[in-house]
Amino acid sequence: MISSSAHTAEVAIAASLDELSAHFAVRRRVFVEQQGLFEGSDRDAYDDLADTLHVVALVDGEVVGTVRLYPLGDGLFKGDRLAVLPDARVHRLGGELVQFAVRTGGALGGSRMVAQVQVPNVRFFERLGWVRDGEAARYHGVMHQPMAIALRRPGQ
Repeated sequence: MISSSAHTAEVAIAASLDELSAHFAVRRRVFVEQQGLFEGSDRDAYDDLADTLHVVALVDGEVVGTVRLYPLGDGLFKGDRLAVLPDARVHRLGGELVQFAVRTGGALGGSRMVAQVQVPNVRFFERLGWVRDGEAARYHGVMHQPMAIALRRPGQ
């Protein structure tokens, strides 16, 4: 739990249908309405897989941020759909969401996590320990940098 100027924030796996619905609503607002990366919806087949984890950041009980992660096989996890509502960015939840995904991937036995990061956010990820993993390329019309981080199991 994070406490910031009289607000209590929490990052956790979506624990109810309401939280899952709010998770999708935050993503829609950021990726469809604000950034225009997707038309209509950013949801895809990974959202329906049983081993996909939908993570939420809550401030005072309201979902204001998201990330999802899922295994790709052989210890590799993918983290994506990191989104924080503009008004909630003062709480610095992006880093908390990324770190939660990394810890969770490690706890689930993963050895490495990859992500496609919008180029303006590369330095943010590097400060969290991620490294560039290939050449930047267009993804949904926006330049993204492949990045990766080694995962650790608890106790390592």
